[in-house]
Amino acid sequence: MTTILIVDDEYLIADILSFALEDEGYLTVTAGSGQKALGILERERPQLIITDYMMPGMNGIELAEAVRASEVTGQIPMVLMSGAQSHLGIARPDLFSKVFDKPFEIGAVLQAVRTLLGT
Repeated sequence: MTTILIVDDEYLIADILSFALEDEGYLTVTAGSGQKALGILERERPQLIITDYMMPGMNGIELAEAVRASEVTGQIPMVLMSGAQSHLGIARPDLFSKVFDKPFEIGAVLQAVRTLLGT
């Protein structure tokens, strides 16, 4: 089963994404911070990571840089979702395959996920 890691300190947003993705047949794992996400990546191998930008301790770009620096996780596609900093993600196509503004349209997110995963 295809696994997607959702990283967002706003649990309501993480839950909405998780429910929508699970309805589409994906398995989801959530983390409330970049540090927790890195811990999950030590034991899980998701096929896609969706992350927020503003989080405690480590922002979405710092998380993406850490993911890209690893031989094991470096090729996992990443999606950034941000309320005000999406321009920072757009400026980093080396880190993010897709960037969405919050609030996001769930249908567009699901379509991007299907496209990125080839499902």
